[in-house]
Amino acid sequence: MTFTLYPAIDLKDGACVRLLRGEMDAATVFNTDPANQAAAFHAMGFTHLHVVDLNGAFEGQPVNRAAVAGILKATPAPVQLGGGIRTRAQIDAWLEAGIARVILGTVALRDPELVKTAARALPGRIVVGIDAKEGMVAVEGWAETSDMRATELARAFEGCGVAAIIATDISRDGLKTGVNVPFTAELANTVTIPIIASGGVKSVDDIRALRASGAPIAGTILGRALYDGDIDAAEAVRSAS
Repeated sequence: MTFTLYPAIDLKDGACVRLLRGEMDAATVFNTDPANQAAAFHAMGFTHLHVVDLNGAFEGQPVNRAAVAGILKATPAPVQLGGGIRTRAQIDAWLEAGIARVILGTVALRDPELVKTAARALPGRIVVGIDAKEGMVAVEGWAETSDMRATELARAFEGCGVAAIIATDISRDGLKTGVNVPFTAELANTVTIPIIASGGVKSVDDIRALRASGAPIAGTILGRALYDGDIDAAEAVRSAS
């Protein structure tokens, strides 16, 4: 299985930031020009981008449209976008704007039929985001924890055309404590949908650990460790190939 690296651009108030455990008040600004950051990642050799509208995730509707438009103009890399996308109209609008894949998180729990219908109509364009705390699904920008296990939610989308599932252990997100390989591997071994790991990646060793897990993990998202320089881009790209 191909293993893809997705540098993350998290947008808050038009800037590129990183959060600690999804807390908006714990945001560190890394670049006030997200388009510049997107171009830089492409120059480093990364072939895909993961973008999140953080304001949108909390408000339930897209907020950082201008920043996303700038990113799309700045790089030829396919962009997957999440954050506040909760209606079919929003899905269609982002795809028409040039987004390669949309990520549906909160709505995957609240309205799974919307996700399934969109995935069937738009094969390869719909990604499900499953954010979990101690194995339980968290929603509304991680502000609420549900009573559903991540594995149960993942199974709900088997066979409907979902392109991938992004599995985030939010207890590790932004902390550089190491990716949760067992959690990711469990999901990858539970469903046939490609699983992308997210949360806590601290070094290239995490990429190697995911690939060596024996589970069919399809890739990982790189966040704070990449921005802080703890991950060398060239080494990361080599380790994933």
